[in-house]
Amino acid sequence: MVVGFIGLGTMGREMARNLVKAGHAVQAYDVAQVAMQDVVAVGGQAASSIAGAASGAAVVITMLPDTPDVQAVVLGEGGLLHNPPAGRLIVDMSTIAPQAVRAMAATLKAEGIDLVDAPVSGGPQGAKAATLTIMAGGDADAFARARPVLAAMGTTINDVGGSGAGQTVKLCNQLMVGINLQSVCEALALGRASGLDLVQMREVLLGGSAASWMLDRLGPAMIAGDTSAGFRIDLQLKDLRLVQELASALAVPLPGRALVSSQYLEAKAHGEGGNGNQALFKVYDRMTNQSAG
Repeated sequence: MVVGFIGLGTMGREMARNLVKAGHAVQAYDVAQVAMQDVVAVGGQAASSIAGAASGAAVVITMLPDTPDVQAVVLGEGGLLHNPPAGRLIVDMSTIAPQAVRAMAATLKAEGIDLVDAPVSGGPQGAKAATLTIMAGGDADAFARARPVLAAMGTTINDVGGSGAGQTVKLCNQLMVGINLQSVCEALALGRASGLDLVQMREVLLGGSAASWMLDRLGPAMIAGDTSAGFRIDLQLKDLRLVQELASALAVPLPGRALVSSQYLEAKAHGEGGNGNQALFKVYDRMTNQSAG
């Protein structure tokens, strides 16, 4: 089908490319013109505007950094509310506030346009391999219409409830990601201070109940002192902010979130916001006066 795709960052670029590879006709748009080149290289088309990406499309997918970015693309001047896809279906795969999703969905619904919130987990590696976990919220009928395009980008695709439910599950995911990554940092810092071989320690831990995605995928980079960007610290901080906004609205205390957020802020204060999530270990380098690698 014809698919509009708006937002071609690290994740969105790979997701759009996988849609092309799956046989969909992708009309890609990003404010950075150069970002569209990778999609065009595999057979996609570059759109000159939001309206151009939506023109004649069965569905438009958005993959953008934060809530205001999605609101601008959906509700702003020249946005999708006024230039809806022919199929009148929008799928937002960004990570944004559930409250904002529900408000946008209501506004769009009044104009006969469906919105599915379908954030993802799996990072840049999952985006490239089309193995993302996708958690979708919205009307069941709209989810069924979106599923064929979602299947080109992920392998675990779940309808988790009504509008905003997908984002709520994603925020719970990001809360666990941050705290789990912190626990890996602390274990590695303790092992290092004890003089252990961290490569061997990681292998042992992966064979027991301490095994986790973070230890498996990011552990080697942490041990090596590799801070190269994948999923960036700035984005993790944004997600933890959204977690706190939701928790505050629901009066749910999250002391673990507060602690790990303070450490991410310490990393950002040291100029590491653009580094990969695993660079949280640099905070422990400073606290223990030791270096990775």
